[in-house]
Amino acid sequence: MRLFTGLSLPPEACSPILTLIHRLRPLADLAWTPPEKLHVTTKFVGEWPEVRLSELQQALAGVAPSGPVLIRIRGLHWMSSALCAGVEMSGDLHRATDTALAAIGVPNERRAYRPHVTLARRRHPADLPLTGLDVAPFPAAAFHLYLSANGTYTKLSTYALPK
Repeated sequence: MRLFTGLSLPPEACSPILTLIHRLRPLADLAWTPPEKLHVTTKFVGEWPEVRLSELQQALAGVAPSGPVLIRIRGLHWMSSALCAGVEMSGDLHRATDTALAAIGVPNERRAYRPHVTLARRRHPADLPLTGLDVAPFPAAAFHLYLSANGTYTKLSTYALPK
């Protein structure tokens, strides 16, 4: 099973992102992310044995961030071949998730955590205006364990976050 944890985006955050995508779509030949796949990854788990799924879910239930998680989506940038919206996130959800999952054998991320929302992937080089995105801050009520299979993301579990 290919798994990751993440934050889904509420409609009020998706709306300005989808408006921007609609504006940028004719300007470049990109593979645009469908609206139902827009999210912020908090921890990439990778391949995980299905027989250990409940163990992973129990570890995630013990994730205890130090306080509320406030999200702000602002700005655009390229990360390798992906067009991304920048994400500012308060709290330590990523670190708390990393710590909880390390206890059951999921390796800690070696790279610095750079939260983002992937909007598109390049098919060809693209020169786009990287301005015009600033979504009002919103609190994250929960994070989710997602299964990534056959191009689809499925929420397997939901975990409430502090308010």
